[in-house]
Amino acid sequence: MIVGLLLMAVFVRFELSIKQPLLRLAIFVDRGFATDTAVLGLMSIVFVPFFFFGSVYAQVALGKNSSQAGEYILWFFIGFVIAAQIGGRILDKRGARPSVVIGGALAAVGFFLLAGKITDLSLAAQRLDIALAGAGLGLMLGPASTDAVNRAPSTSYSEVTGITQTARNFGASLGLAVLGAILISRNDTNVTNALTKHGVPSSAAHRVAASFGGSGAPSGSGSGRSPALIHDVQLAFAHSTQTVFYIMAGVMMATFIVAVRWLPRGRLESVDGEEELVAPAAAERGTAIR
Repeated sequence: MIVGLLLMAVFVRFELSIKQPLLRLAIFVDRGFATDTAVLGLMSIVFVPFFFFGSVYAQVALGKNSSQAGEYILWFFIGFVIAAQIGGRILDKRGARPSVVIGGALAAVGFFLLAGKITDLSLAAQRLDIALAGAGLGLMLGPASTDAVNRAPSTSYSEVTGITQTARNFGASLGLAVLGAILISRNDTNVTNALTKHGVPSSAAHRVAASFGGSGAPSGSGSGRSPALIHDVQLAFAHSTQTVFYIMAGVMMATFIVAVRWLPRGRLESVDGEEELVAPAAAERGTAIR
């Protein structure tokens, strides 16, 4: 990580010192573009990792097979697809800010409510909260991406797309790494305690807890185990996932704050080949703010 940060610093310094850089980093002077990029990076910490953690939770804690676990993700996409259509219409009429701000708030609330119900071990109790979290991200993704690209000069679309995609991929990688490490750490405590409560030796309990690497079931589980032990292990894994989902709610709240604080109001319009920011109150009068 230290080497990576040093290389990034060297890259930025070099790009700012030459006449024809690979990436024109001066584009980050545009507050709207910088905020859109930050929003995309933050939401990706949650967006992509949720598919992994949600599917593993469905298999381990809810006892679903790999195909049935898809239903858990399906509810997320039901909310996502519907809200994405609404977000696009808001973008056209009012700009990216309303959709991104509302989406950040909905996603934060959705993940918070979902985390609170995840230990019920019932998909039926979680469906609406999963869909709400998906709707929040659906409102944000398209408008933030489109607004970032629209803020770039016409000759910079390719590099701007590269920057935003890099931010999204970095966020997703960071989310999987950090949240995955937290899940493993919580499992080592929660699952080990659940097993030792049923008389499993501590060393064996640690080995079983460590085997929750995302395969959907721990080594040594299955037939021959008491229903009470299986339930306690499922509940222990649910508590570990609950910690991850609460963190996701916190990340989305941070995304909401970033959007509220720094994302400009109004929508972009092209006038004589130049981008102009149309304020909401001025949109009906046809006036624009450069």
